[in-house]
Amino acid sequence: MTLSACFPYRSEALRDSFLAYYAGLAAKQWPVTSEERFVPTSYGETFVRITGPSDAPPLVLLPGASTTSLMWAPNIQALSASYRTIALDQVGDLGRTACIRPVRRFTDLCAWLDELFDGLNLAAGIHLVGMSYGGTLAAQYALHRSERLGKIVLLAPGAIVLRIHLQFLGRLMLAAVARRRFLPPAVHWMFADMERKDPQWIAETLELLFASMRSLLPRQLPFPRKWTVAQWNDLRVPTLFLVGEHEVIYPAEKALRRLRRVAPHVQAEIIPGAGHDLPFVQPDTVNRKILDFLRLESTVACHNA
Repeated sequence: MTLSACFPYRSEALRDSFLAYYAGLAAKQWPVTSEERFVPTSYGETFVRITGPSDAPPLVLLPGASTTSLMWAPNIQALSASYRTIALDQVGDLGRTACIRPVRRFTDLCAWLDELFDGLNLAAGIHLVGMSYGGTLAAQYALHRSERLGKIVLLAPGAIVLRIHLQFLGRLMLAAVARRRFLPPAVHWMFADMERKDPQWIAETLELLFASMRSLLPRQLPFPRKWTVAQWNDLRVPTLFLVGEHEVIYPAEKALRRLRRVAPHVQAEIIPGAGHDLPFVQPDTVNRKILDFLRLESTVACHNA
């Protein structure tokens, strides 16, 4: 594998070290047997973990920023029982997916997903579940290619409902400048519910983030923006929005109020006892909400389809 032009490692030695570390994490954390595959796209070979019955409906899992396909470890067993799950490493971010073509806009990421789905022979009826940045990408793709999708699930998607808190952005900037001093407090603050439940998870998350910062140059992904009323009206795919009651990127109750006002066709719920860690700290609840929504028959595709 050659060094990527748009997502370069700091050196070949650090690249090899990080990928070996990542492989060790997968062996430890991933709870199910999966097919591992690289799918060629013009943006680079995309790494996917495929699980579940071969004839089941496809369910694609989009990770949050600075995470990988492994973030779905608490959810994959339940979701893959009835669906052909495809957990991927996003282009231009952490993981084993290569990046040979710059990703500057969400249209680039949507084009990449188009090519990925073509490579996987997924024509239509694709369900998308995205966490945080992945939720934003799922929503953007639904605007771009609604005809390919069945349903989408947005887990605390960044910015499209409400602008991201300045406090959240400030903490990320401080962590990028002085990671040893400011990254641990930011992670403890962001995932406070998970820290109370499983401090070891917090320690492993910090270890991954430190390893990535040591090995990789800073990433520049398209920044999400708050959607207009017109954009929400153009969303033609049945959508479930879930947010933790202690969400830190924006107020959960305020997000639901705005969705009820501008997008009443979106099913929106708050998950108790969770923040930006909702699929990890409340996996049973989140899995059940997702599966119930996907199984529900849609008599009307959307309010304005």
